[in-house]
Amino acid sequence: MTTESNPGVVETRHVWKIFGDRAGEAMEAVRRDDLSKAEVLDRFQAVVGVRDVSISVGESEIFCIMGLSGSGKSTLVRHINRLIEPTAGEILVNGVNVGELNAEDLRAMRADKIGMVFQNMALLPHRTVRDNIAFALELRNVDAFTRAGVADNVIDMVSLQGYGDRFPEELSGGMQQRVGLARALAADPDILLMDEPFSALDPLIRRGLQDEFLDLSKTMRKTTLFITHDLDEAIRMGSRIAIMKDGEIVQTGTPEEIVTRPADEYVADFVAGISKLKLVFAHTVMESIERLEAAGVQLPAIDGCPQARPDDDLDTLIGLAVNQDKPVVIVSEGKPVGVVTKDALLRGIQGEA
Repeated sequence: MTTESNPGVVETRHVWKIFGDRAGEAMEAVRRDDLSKAEVLDRFQAVVGVRDVSISVGESEIFCIMGLSGSGKSTLVRHINRLIEPTAGEILVNGVNVGELNAEDLRAMRADKIGMVFQNMALLPHRTVRDNIAFALELRNVDAFTRAGVADNVIDMVSLQGYGDRFPEELSGGMQQRVGLARALAADPDILLMDEPFSALDPLIRRGLQDEFLDLSKTMRKTTLFITHDLDEAIRMGSRIAIMKDGEIVQTGTPEEIVTRPADEYVADFVAGISKLKLVFAHTVMESIERLEAAGVQLPAIDGCPQARPDDDLDTLIGLAVNQDKPVVIVSEGKPVGVVTKDALLRGIQGEA
């Protein structure tokens, strides 16, 4: 079980989802006897999809949920707009309990507050790119002139200029993915739910779309739950990452925390092959000058040393330390706050920061 103390734009509170005719009975047994996912399947022919998950996603945050197939990540995200009803627990969006909404209010929340982007875009084949993008606005009875204006604006945002009158079959996979993203953005939701949106694409196209989405996120500031099975993608996209296994979140943290301080062997295996150079920062590997002085440690001579900031990464520090015998001095607000020796750099690269 993972909990978050601060309220967010999206919250799940002790959410459980068990699939099967004996879900209620299985739920009681799991809570009472702490059964594993395999034991629940064997005894009740029921599947634990989500197990006691509590998360809080802040405003404008890109929160990545990752795990292997069957880990529960897609099941969890579908609770946010109530495509799936929980067996137990609560889901709150902007403080509103989604489970208590009536049908009309639920439709309004889905239309106005939450956009979804899937791996399979399910574009309407008989509609042009422009009309696919404007479809959600059409359902809201927005007039045709306004719909066209919004669609053209979003077409520019996702770099599809000149394709507004094309049909989906005339587009590449990457372009179709852009249309799906544009369709979600056209409704101007507060929250985006993105379920493996780029996973079917070639690596170069995928990386390009990741870059475009990160750039869009900086300007549009959408709160995003991003589902992926790829740790490299999660690290690249997420301000925080939650790693799921068998319906549970086994660790939540920043990319740096996940890579340098894995919670267990499962997470450690995930991050074993990840380069630390862009993920570990000076503030993590440095020796604090204040701590060294308090311990009576003799400080190295720092005159003429290369300088870096606390948020500079290992790659930057290595560049400063090459062909240099002196440590790198970490400076914050014009004042030295720490030193990074070559030994500390090596420990950081090994993930021992």
